[in-house]
Amino acid sequence: MDITRQAIARRSSAHRVARLDNGLEVIVAPQPQLHRAHLALYVRVGSRFETPAQNGLSHFLEHMLYRGTPRLPHSHDVNLAFESLGGYLYAATQVDFGVFSVTLPGETLADATGLFAEVMIDPIFSDIEIEKEIVCEEILEDLDDEGRMIDADNLSRQLIYPDHPLGFTITGDETRVRSFTQAMLREHHARHYNGSNSVLVFSGDVDPDRAIELANKHFARMPRGERVTSVAPVHAQTRARFELVENLSSQTELRVCYRAVPDGSEKRHTMDMLMRVLDDGMSTRLYHRVCDNKGLCYDVSASYDGYDDDGIVDFAAGVQHARAAVVTTEITSLLAELARTGPSEEELEKARRRHLWDMRTMLDSPDDLAGFYGVGMLFDRLETPEQRAEKNAAVTGEDIRALAELVAQPDRLNVLAVGLLEDGEDRRLEDVVKGYVAP
Repeated sequence: MDITRQAIARRSSAHRVARLDNGLEVIVAPQPQLHRAHLALYVRVGSRFETPAQNGLSHFLEHMLYRGTPRLPHSHDVNLAFESLGGYLYAATQVDFGVFSVTLPGETLADATGLFAEVMIDPIFSDIEIEKEIVCEEILEDLDDEGRMIDADNLSRQLIYPDHPLGFTITGDETRVRSFTQAMLREHHARHYNGSNSVLVFSGDVDPDRAIELANKHFARMPRGERVTSVAPVHAQTRARFELVENLSSQTELRVCYRAVPDGSEKRHTMDMLMRVLDDGMSTRLYHRVCDNKGLCYDVSASYDGYDDDGIVDFAAGVQHARAAVVTTEITSLLAELARTGPSEEELEKARRRHLWDMRTMLDSPDDLAGFYGVGMLFDRLETPEQRAEKNAAVTGEDIRALAELVAQPDRLNVLAVGLLEDGEDRRLEDVVKGYVAP
């Protein structure tokens, strides 16, 4: 492992950080072995920064930014300009941040940076009614034939955060989307897309001095603005919660969620390793137990969603309706066992090795490396891949056991089922959840 850590250190120590006069943080992470450059803007924007009346506006604004500028008044013009430079556009809105990026040959980076700044800073929000139709089609993907929400991820967040924007959907609903105006878009854009609230990242085939020069040339005119904040969630949960959403389908979608630690917690690196022990391939505990050993479902997964001030460990599975209770029992028992005994030394050593390998592999991906640095800087958690590797490697089995015990408490458990539970399966599942006790 020392050899791997040394390789990470050699290839990750060259990143540069600069701050423009308007407050915009710029990070350059050169990867000279690559043949493509990557440019990305990370912004503190998303549903957690919205009011109920605005819900979905951040996501809709993401769509509208690529709709045109004064010089390139239509989305086709914008796409053609980037694609003529050898690149392609990408954008995504999460709960608490948005990312916009372009990947292209290094020799066209200068032209692309100017174009990228134009799109991010000077949107004209043309064809708003057309884009509303597109987004409303996207919203339908999460609804049933009667217009009811059946997306298990959205519903589980509503269960956990009933009175907080972290429980909002990212897209909003059709009524809200159709109410959005250009004036609302301009106001939201001004509030979020500014130097104090964003991070610009260059990675891949880039020269640090040239990249910072391009950032100054094209992004110095971005308004300074202010950094947006939001109120932390206050949890009043005292026992395990269960919700069933009936839906006629071939399987029941299960979400077994535990409230966990925030992304900025001192236990964050332990959380990384806990998740690798639980679900990092088909030989780890979750898949081996539920699928390989007991054949209860085709696939099962575990993930961690971390926010500034909260976090969720989320187990997901699609199961036969009659197996919802037993699969939930297996998942909760698995975490409880880890809370009692911790991982084996063999499990922990494997998790350490795989994490180091993933850190090294990230150095070959401009997208992944930009995300690592961009999100880290955006939320005041900037570290190098070498530092991340060292901290995760220092996590002990007792650290993991103690964190599992902290998380695996009844007042942190939220279980959601979307499906048709008949012949008493709904009662059996509810009994499993309500009967859950601390390990």
